[in-house]
Amino acid sequence: MGEVLPLDALIAARTVWSAGREATARADGEPTGHAALDAALPQGGWPRRALSELLLPAAGVGELSLLLPALARLTAAGQPVVLVAPPCVPYAPAWQAAGVDLAWLQVVEAAPRDALWAFEQCLRSGACAAVVGWPQSADERALRRLQVAADSGDCCAFALRDRRHAANPSPAALRLEWARGAWHVRKCRGGRVPSQPVQLAAH
Repeated sequence: MGEVLPLDALIAARTVWSAGREATARADGEPTGHAALDAALPQGGWPRRALSELLLPAAGVGELSLLLPALARLTAAGQPVVLVAPPCVPYAPAWQAAGVDLAWLQVVEAAPRDALWAFEQCLRSGACAAVVGWPQSADERALRRLQVAADSGDCCAFALRDRRHAANPSPAALRLEWARGAWHVRKCRGGRVPSQPVQLAAH
């Protein structure tokens, strides 16, 4: 049987919201660094204290380019960013060239069976501004734990996953899928899902 969480805890963690009324959009998101994406998202950027899912057909389609402006800004402000179990060793010169202050970037190596636990602990710690993880297997319950941990740790969480998971339910506040050369918003808390995909300007 799945874990039962009190309704008030779910509401506090922003994993559910009241039906029968439209959520009020607030421009209190973490700027993505991409004007077109900020304009499409109801919070004007990445949702804070929340889990965002990037659903990918394969690694290397531009997912890091999507995240790097925000990660660069956070590290430049002296805020820690953590990568949990990345599939490839980050190429430090490229991250530096993108503006990331490597003094504030940490990489956690973990076996697949431990990666979700490490992801959750980093989020829950309250010591990170953003955590990026590549969970290979995570069901709805595991994702909900990540969402709750991001809220309690006051952290932006990013889960990079295969797009085959797009058909599965998810408690993530935001879901973006890369398809046909653009980012498609599949779910966004606090507003309507944009009808058009987001084309990003080349940097």
